[in-house]
Amino acid sequence: GEFGVYLVADGTNKPYRVHMRAPGFAHLAAMDHIGSKHLLGDIPALIGSFDIVFGEVDR
Repeated sequence: GEFGVYLVADGTNKPYRVHMRAPGFAHLAAMDHIGSKHLLGDIPALIGSFDIVFGEVDR
């Protein structure tokens, strides 16, 4: 995955806006597309294969 950082500066030494997105957030967003053709019992194995840390997507 990729760790996304969005940073906007306004010319000072402090950022105007900072937004960080963990890679697990994008992986969970794809679960609807990936898991739609599988059985319900396959979903835990799919989530385990993504190697998601739920603490980083719990917002």
